[in-house]
Formats: sequence, C-alpha cells, structure tokens
Amino acid sequence: MRRVLLVALALAAAPLLLLQLPVYAGEPMLANGLLPPAPAPPDNPQTDAKIRLGKQLYFDTRLSADNTISCATCHDPRTGFSNPNPTDTGIKGQVGGRNSGTIINAAYMRFQFWDGRAGSLEEQALGPIHNPIEMGETLENVINKLNAIPGYKEQFDQVFGTDASAEGIAKAIASYERTVISGPSPYDLWLMGDKSAMTKAAVRGLRIFNGKGHCTPCHSGPMFSDQSFHNLGAGMDKPNPDLGRFSQTKNPTDTGRFKTPTLRNIAETPPYLHTGMEKTLMDVVDFYDRGGTRNPHLDPLVLPLRLTRQEKEDLVEFMKALSGPVPATEVPKFVEAPGSTADPKGGLR
Repeated sequence: MRRVLLVALALAAAPLLLLQLPVYAGEPMLANGLLPPAPAPPDNPQTDAKIRLGKQLYFDTRLSADNTISCATCHDPRTGFSNPNPTDTGIKGQVGGRNSGTIINAAYMRFQFWDGRAGSLEEQALGPIHNPIEMGETLENVINKLNAIPGYKEQFDQVFGTDASAEGIAKAIASYERTVISGPSPYDLWLMGDKSAMTKAAVRGLRIFNGKGHCTPCHSGPMFSDQSFHNLGAGMDKPNPDLGRFSQTKNPTDTGRFKTPTLRNIAETPPYLHTGMEKTLMDVVDFYDRGGTRNPHLDPLVLPLRLTRQEKEDLVEFMKALSGPVPATEVPKFVEAPGSTADPKGGLR
C-alpha cells in the first residue's frame, strides 16, 4: 500500500518538478531525479486521434518497400522497444552497422540516432523509411500508399485536415512514441522515501555510480544522460571504424563520439553500445572498468576504474533498479487497402 501511495505522489508531484526542470529535453538537468512530464513541441500537441494514427503507422509494415519492415521490427515492445540483435536487419536481409537503441523515454532526448543527426522525434521518424538498408522506401511512395487506403486517408483528414503527407506521418509517429514512457522505478520510489524499494546491493551500487564508478559525468539528469556525445573507443579498433558524430559535424574532435544513452530501463534493452558488442550489463561494466578501448580520440572522462567484483555486481544491481513499468502495448487493428487480404501486423518481426 505504501508503494502504491508513493507512486501516486510521484505522479501528482510531476508538474511541480517543472518549476525546477526545463520544459524541453536537452537543457541542463543535473540531478538524477524523477522524470517530468514528457515534452511535446508547440507545433505538434498530443491528441488521442493523432496518437492512435501514429501507433498504426509505427506497426504497419507497408511503410517499407517490400511490406516486411515496420518501426516495431527494430523497436519491438516485446524486447524493451529495442532490437535484441547487435545491429538491425532491414529489407532483403540487409544488416545495418549500429544497434537500434530503445524508444522508451526517447521523448526526453535532445538528439535522436547514435550520431545525433535528428534533432526531434519527428525528424527521426522519417529517417528509417527512406534508408536503403532499413525500410528502403521513398516518402513519395509511402504517401501514395497511405492515400490509396480510405481508412488512412480519413484519419489523416481527421487529425491534420489534409491527405497523408510526410509531415503528418512524422508528427503522428512521434506523438505515439511520446507515450512510450516508463513509470516510477525502484530508484524513483527509493528517492521518494521508500527505502525498501531498492535492495542493499542496489543502494551500494548507487554509491559506486556516484563515486568510484565515475558514471555521473556522462549519465546525469533524470534521464541519466548528459545529452551529449563521447568517444568510449567502442569499435575504434576495427579496420574501418564508425566515426559517429564526426559524420555529421566534420569536426575532428567528434571522431568516434556517440550519444550518451539513457540508463532508464537499460536492463530491458540488451545488447549495449552502438556496436551491440556488449551482451550484458556486466559486460558493459567490464568494458568501462578497462577504460574503454584506447584510441587517439578517447574521451578524457573514460578512465580505468579498478572496481572489485563486488562493486561491479552492485553497480549492475543499481542499473537494474532504474527500470520502471511501461504501459502494455498491443498491435493495433490496421486499416486495409480496397480488395486486400494481406495482414500487415507482421510489424513485430
């Protein structure tokens, strides 16, 4: 009963947090505190009809060139809205070079994609559609497909007052993704006063996280992310390494830098790092304990930690305590094209 009361108090107190935290993601958020309400841009306010449309589009494989890949293929609710494989597989079995990451709490992130090439969920939503390795479609073809389906055409008119468009697709999918938010985690409940919410090991791990583990310089704020980019050395020992943020900025100092991911619900979304090379949280801790992978651009914040085995295990237990509940998700009922008998719910591949 006490835990239920604390959850209710956390939700009731959320608006008050806005007095202390910025409305938009990406601004400085230094305390590892509770999440404020998810931000939405002024030109794309949340509505029930828009969220329903976005959810249909998110799961609909018809947004891909061969009708086999949807957003949910690589961001599957059954695996933490992420991909359990090291990297993504798109149309025709093509394999990408980066781990897909998770949609959970993506609404709070200032940058989308590992290299930060999208500055909003709206911009991110369109990227995979016309990526030749992922969904391999053109926006023009997708728009024509949707406008040929009376049910979709009607919904777009209801929500946006227009036929299907690239802007409408992006806004609808982004609106649905903004609903994929985790609830209070054991850490949040512990922070609010329920000292039974975290195990003793997790509490010890919190001390390691804030101290010897040297985690907070990068994993700060309610999202446990500094919303910035760092070179950990992952993959930099390969013959042709992924250059990360450099590919967008062309700034040599950004070589090998990748976005700091959130640690919320991190235990639900293996494997880890942009390469997907680390299979477990302990593997990640071992990677950091070694000081990453040496390379000329290694971030000066990445140092050997010399943690004991017990300290590593406690740190992992703390990260597990950052997982909060995510609303149950069912595949929506899809609108069908005239005369079609195809069932596009294969979006959960």
